Amino acid sequence: MAFHTRTTGDQAALKPHTPTTTLRYAVIGNPVEHSRSPAIHQAFARQCGIALEYDKLLAPLDGFSATVDEFFSQGGKGLNVTVPFKEEAYNLTRGAQSRRAELAGAVNTLWKENGRLHGCNTDGVGLLSDLRRLGHDPQSRRVLLVGAGGAARGVLLPLLEAGCAQLHIVNRSVERAHRLLAEVQAQLPQYAARMSSGSLPDAGRAWDIVINATSGSLSGQAPALPEGLYANNALAYDMVYASEPTAFMLQARAAGAGQCADGLGMLVGQAAVSFEIWHGVMPQTEAVLAQLREALHAA
Repeated sequence: MAFHTRTTGDQAALKPHTPTTTLRYAVIGNPVEHSRSPAIHQAFARQCGIALEYDKLLAPLDGFSATVDEFFSQGGKGLNVTVPFKEEAYNLTRGAQSRRAELAGAVNTLWKENGRLHGCNTDGVGLLSDLRRLGHDPQSRRVLLVGAGGAARGVLLPLLEAGCAQLHIVNRSVERAHRLLAEVQAQLPQYAARMSSGSLPDAGRAWDIVINATSGSLSGQAPALPEGLYANNALAYDMVYASEPTAFMLQARAAGAGQCADGLGMLVGQAAVSFEIWHGVMPQTEAVLAQLREALHAA
């Protein structure tokens, strides 16, 4: 498999190139008008001195593959994939995927290499970079992951690779949590002893990091979690972002979380990893995140 990315140790030696023609990128989804990816990637490009166009590409629900083919046949260089097409992107890139994409069962970054479509999932690395930015590196920490859907699956490998001491998956449907655990343990047996699963009411106590990977906050709903979840100075992290604190963040603050954060930093972080895959240089995220936060509050 020809997939590769440059490690952070190489980045000091990488120099962005100045292309002779403008490079074309886009985010593809349905709906896609709400996406903030163009603003993020254009800001990264200005920072790194790279000339590119980055658009929003609305694909028909039954026409994702054809839209992807047309984009690349017309000279497009890379696509970010958003709902509801991440699993279709995964199927298009079987055999040419990163390990993260294989475990996630979803792809959010596409590019062509040697004439073949390649895929990666950068969501988990984006989350990991934001946790570290917030001062909560998962290494040796006890992590509670709330949710057992695609969002949860997409962040499991980076959290485990980061060296968390324990990773416990809970879900409203406990059977779904157990099923996800069994699948991940089968694929990553080296991490099996660190992992467990259960129901929301039996989530346990004294977690250092609690991550909400459900979509409940989009509709103003927080998961039905028990009291006593949070260790001293624990972080409550919602993968959903909004202009105001989410329902999960409000719940966590009342329950004693030391710090609460939404997923806007994860959005910027995963975009930065996509940018690095495409251009070979990792952009700085802090200023872009600040600008995005300001725009979100002003909207």
